Amino acid sequence: MLIGADAADDAGVCRLEAGRALIQTVDFFTPVVDDPYDYGQIAAANALSDVFAMGGRPLTALNILCVPEEHLRPETVRKILLGGAAKAREARCPIIGGHSVKSPEPIYGLAVTGIVDPRRLITNASARPNDHLLLTKPLGTGIVTTAIKEGLAPSALAHRAVSSMRRLNSVGPDLAERRLVRAGTDITGFGLLGHLASLCRQSGVGAQIDVSAVPVLGRGVWDLIGRGCIPGGTRRNLGSAESIADWLNVTEEQKLLLADAQTSGGLLLCVADRHLAGVLARLRAHDTASAARIGRIVRSSGNRILVKG
Repeated sequence: MLIGADAADDAGVCRLEAGRALIQTVDFFTPVVDDPYDYGQIAAANALSDVFAMGGRPLTALNILCVPEEHLRPETVRKILLGGAAKAREARCPIIGGHSVKSPEPIYGLAVTGIVDPRRLITNASARPNDHLLLTKPLGTGIVTTAIKEGLAPSALAHRAVSSMRRLNSVGPDLAERRLVRAGTDITGFGLLGHLASLCRQSGVGAQIDVSAVPVLGRGVWDLIGRGCIPGGTRRNLGSAESIADWLNVTEEQKLLLADAQTSGGLLLCVADRHLAGVLARLRAHDTASAARIGRIVRSSGNRILVKG
């Protein structure tokens, strides 16, 4: 075993032989959008992201499905599975089976097995002081999906959120195989601050974030925050972040955005100066939703994160 649960990384990694290791991960959740096909795509993209975030390529996947039979029509279940299959096909990862059970509410996701060269792994324990921090998707999906459930999300903003969540983080293995990135993670349920804090602890470093450089899904996100469309997970994330973050001219709304619990968020990449141009070129080639430089890794004995407004 190269990476296990104690590393708090995106997936587990087990060496097969010299130059080859297996990546294994599993992720599933209840619906975050109304359309079942979109839900299937988002859940699959979210699960596949853990393999991409480690610099690996997915090999196979298994469906995980919980169905409330009395409330969910077979056609709806079919659309969820079709959405997941379409996204797995885009990732060149065949779904070879799975398992379903009865449940009070729908749940869908994937167990994914991937492959990686252990010498090319992207881990949360390899960040170095002065690395640039790059983010490949805008923040705000937790806030927008909460607004969707409450019927408050503007249609254009909801569409941007769905498009972002469906997007694969397939640039990960490209960067790893070119030896451009060794440290990083993907941003999901613990929010930007939570996942960055874990990376800082594992790497023995701190970080500085410039809030003005952090990409947001749209101006409507700030309006939704003002209207109280805040997921419970986001509030819990912010409570946890208060113990590791130092704030400088940061508003409460900005704090909530940085703590927002993301679904199928982007990659947070730690990039050395000498590789910055190459990484930005690969992000453009993959047409990532953003390629924002949001801060730096710094020396810090307490693994603190300084957030500047």
